[in-house]
Amino acid sequence: MINASVYAYGIDSTKMVNKVEALKRDSMNIWIPTVITGLNISQIAFSNWTQGGSNAFTWTAAGNLGLDYRGEVWTVRNRLKLGYGRTKLGGQGSITNDNDFNLESVLSFDIGWATDPYFSNSIVTTIAQGYSYSSNPPVPTADFFDPGYVTQSIGFTYNKLQSLTTRLGFASQEVFTNRFRQYTDNPSTTKTIEAFKFETGFESVTQEKLQVADNVILNTGLRLFSRFESLDVWDVRWDNTINSRINSFMNVHFDYQVVYQRDQSLRTQAKEGLQLGVIYAIF
Repeated sequence: MINASVYAYGIDSTKMVNKVEALKRDSMNIWIPTVITGLNISQIAFSNWTQGGSNAFTWTAAGNLGLDYRGEVWTVRNRLKLGYGRTKLGGQGSITNDNDFNLESVLSFDIGWATDPYFSNSIVTTIAQGYSYSSNPPVPTADFFDPGYVTQSIGFTYNKLQSLTTRLGFASQEVFTNRFRQYTDNPSTTKTIEAFKFETGFESVTQEKLQVADNVILNTGLRLFSRFESLDVWDVRWDNTINSRINSFMNVHFDYQVVYQRDQSLRTQAKEGLQLGVIYAIF
């Protein structure tokens, strides 16, 4: 049995993270990248094993990439979160165990107030085709940009603290589909199955980075979106990542995500992943 993980941290461990945060505070008019990537592989095989079992092979890859710019009055923040993985059990085909693409860009302008005006754009979709494995054979439910959620927001943001940013604004959301039009179909138009949906409402995004302990960092982000025609219903996306440094070369990565979105499911969705990794620096 083999169970191995590799984490590549462009800015790794609490010491490296703190150095980057200090660089962001002290530097002006430069672009600062951050790279956090991980690869997990798990494999087990049997031959004439009387105690039972099935061959299995699992791999997952994840990435959290950032590119920030801070000028005299303008601040730009870019974030890209990626996740993809597959599992093969016995003689069965491979199944998807992770499939996530989340890109966000925020531009803010310092006007000397406690809050700054901002404009943001975000894209949420899957990397590859996704399936529901609750039935046999599996049923395809999504693909790259099918659906694809693109959201623009304008409002005010509070980003005066290094560890906390929050914003609230008016938002428009476009939903694009091709095959999987259940995400965009308007039930009131019985003769047409729409492939595009446009919605307007409010968006709130709060993100915080906490130094829980000397060797533990928690990143948490909560995104809420509500449409003007149904302000009592909110889309919820809550992302949590914990990175804990065990020693000079070992790291634990824990990811927990909660999603509630009625056009996807009437029930709350949750995803959890725990990985043990070996650390090295990319740059």
